[in-house]
Amino acid sequence: MQAADLFEQGMRQSEVARALGVTPQAVSLWRRAWAEGGRQALRSRGPGGNSYLSVEQERELEGLLRAGPTAYGWEDQRWTLARVGVLIEERFEVRYAVSGVWRLLDRLGWSWQAPKVQAVERDEEAIAAWRTETWPAASHPRRSQPPAGGSASRTRPEPG
Repeated sequence: MQAADLFEQGMRQSEVARALGVTPQAVSLWRRAWAEGGRQALRSRGPGGNSYLSVEQERELEGLLRAGPTAYGWEDQRWTLARVGVLIEERFEVRYAVSGVWRLLDRLGWSWQAPKVQAVERDEEAIAAWRTETWPAASHPRRSQPPAGGSASRTRPEPG
């Protein structure tokens, strides 16, 4: 309402922003609302919607997550933070940012990196062979000889 008083006094938007310690963009929105609807348009509409899930809703969410993403129309079995956020919003009409979904799942004991149960198809022998044979060769390729053609440095002439 302080902004409305200042608008009525004819104060410029930049001056209102300085006087109230807010951004000019906020004042611009307020001024537009004030011009269209008067002081009533600037009144608070109260708190927004629910911002958190209740304990009962968290328990229900865990059951929904156990059913898997395919139960809700996704084609694979990967729960992503975005998908969980969509599920929460559709089921409970509560919107979480991706980081909030991450914190919620962590609090509920859900791992975001790896499934708690290993895949039935997991082949321990193939994994061990890959770790000892393929990975070392791929991560530390050895040079058997120095590169052909001499030095690439401009300060050192090629052998000649």
